[in-house]
Amino acid sequence: MAIINLNEVFLSIQGESTFAGIPCIFIRFSGCNLNCSYCDTTYHSEIHHKLSPEQIQEHIESYLPVRTVEITGGEPLLQAEIYPLFELLHQNGYQILLETNGSLSLEKVPSYVHKIVDIKLTGSNEGDSFNYDNLRFIDLNHDNIKFVLNSQEDYEEMKEILKEHNLFGPNVLISLVFNSLKSEEVVSWIISDKLDIRFQLQLHKYIWTPDKKGV
Repeated sequence: MAIINLNEVFLSIQGESTFAGIPCIFIRFSGCNLNCSYCDTTYHSEIHHKLSPEQIQEHIESYLPVRTVEITGGEPLLQAEIYPLFELLHQNGYQILLETNGSLSLEKVPSYVHKIVDIKLTGSNEGDSFNYDNLRFIDLNHDNIKFVLNSQEDYEEMKEILKEHNLFGPNVLISLVFNSLKSEEVVSWIISDKLDIRFQLQLHKYIWTPDKKGV
């Protein structure tokens, strides 16, 4: 039986991505292969549940009629058991979001999964972690690419990546490390540079306190 190490499972609203603002079930996998300087889930390595895909499915039925699920971490692709979970959730009519740090291959992730993929910048201390081969498996008509800015240097680095790989449109997301840059300032840069991207704030950090878990 496939067993998945989980940190937490909860119902909240989606705070980021093009799904921001809608009710969403979060399934947080334990463990990560990166150590970002601004990580806001440093507790991800804690294992609080060991469940099979079938047990996860049974548990989240208590949240019906909500059928949007985000699988996040940590880094969920570290656990191969994620793939039978994808299949089971899909068979049961769930809309599946996957939040991943972009360092591991996306080749086996099914096309029905909505990928939210980070491209880490230098300010994360993991700036060389992105697997650029993954761009072959990201459909910007469907998936999201996300940049998190920690400084103006990150912004300039992001612009070079956008240009080099032709990454533009409303599914390319920019967000900020909380309490790092000023939103108004970053938006002024975007407007000045006429960037065809989507600026976003982490809604959950404004609705609740920034360090609150389970939201």
